Amino acid sequence: MGYWDVPEGSDCVQMTWITTKLGATLGLIGSAYHIVAFQPKTALEGVQRAATGTLTMASLGAIFGLTTCFSAHLREKPEDPLNYFIGGCTSGIFLGVKTHNYMTGTTACLALGTIAALTKAGKKEGWVLFPNPKL
Repeated sequence: MGYWDVPEGSDCVQMTWITTKLGATLGLIGSAYHIVAFQPKTALEGVQRAATGTLTMASLGAIFGLTTCFSAHLREKPEDPLNYFIGGCTSGIFLGVKTHNYMTGTTACLALGTIAALTKAGKKEGWVLFPNPKL
């Protein structure tokens, strides 16, 4: 089952599990690229970097999934892109807290919230970013 297959606001555990797995996967891939680009001095440092990146991204996914689902459930508007803005913004705030930087949190809140809301609006309205080529 994919993320878009779960009805909005109904199965928060399933949606959170999917977004956490996606975040962890992206974090692991990003950490691998970071380790290759910036060689660690020791193997332990490499493992620590991989763990930090993966756990951060998994946390972002979990926060997004929970917040989006709870927002849809509490507001009783499951298909509203505002739920996704709230979830993305909450994830961005987590980044600000993690880095101890208000500007990072504010910027990430606005950026992730906007991207998430536009993604939901596009999915809801059938936007096509990359159309199939016509032969």
